[in-house]
Amino acid sequence: MSNVRAFVAGATGFVGRAVVPALRQADATVIAHVRPSSRSGEWRSRFGEVGATVAEVAWEPAAMTAALAAHAPTHVFCLIGTTRDRAKAEGIAGDPYMAIDYGLTKLLVDAVLASGKRPRLILLSSIGVTAKATSKYLHAHWLAEECVRQSGLPWLIAQPSFIVGPDRDDSRPAERIGAAVAGGLLAVTGLIAPKVRATYRPTSPAILAAALVRHGLAPGDSRVISGDDLR
Repeated sequence: MSNVRAFVAGATGFVGRAVVPALRQADATVIAHVRPSSRSGEWRSRFGEVGATVAEVAWEPAAMTAALAAHAPTHVFCLIGTTRDRAKAEGIAGDPYMAIDYGLTKLLVDAVLASGKRPRLILLSSIGVTAKATSKYLHAHWLAEECVRQSGLPWLIAQPSFIVGPDRDDSRPAERIGAAVAGGLLAVTGLIAPKVRATYRPTSPAILAAALVRHGLAPGDSRVISGDDLR
């Protein structure tokens, strides 16, 4: 995998911080994107320990385009997302999912296209995302998926179920409760179809990161993956 150069947007997030070392274990050259305000010194040290390079780049079209042109990635991992509480703390007005989950995905895709490179886009989305989704969260993710699908670049979209673990920075009580309920129901009933069980089974950042790297770096057609493909 020494010819793989992976740019990881959202490297400091719950999944991103697991994807960076997983990529290094796959012998990829890794550029971990860090916002200038994201405790860059701490992340530079943390990612440097696993052999990744840190790119401290503002979420601004010209800066992102220049960074992508300079690093010339073969793969771009888009692992960004937010919560309402985090967006409020950061002073983001309006719908945070449209601003971050969709808005920054579009900015990243536009920057990739403007850079003149043709990497494969690997997008972390969510289970339940469809064109008819009515929640603001799922709608924003559908728009992000469409942005990737319509880019003209090769892509992979991952739709995991609940992602759980002890080291999450932000509190997501609804997700923790949903994961516990889903995990309990799937564990005690044999009446649910195996495909449904696989689709909604909670996962961890490490398991998901390994799957994203395995499928993201493997040759193949553009596709959406979920369920057992993410185990």
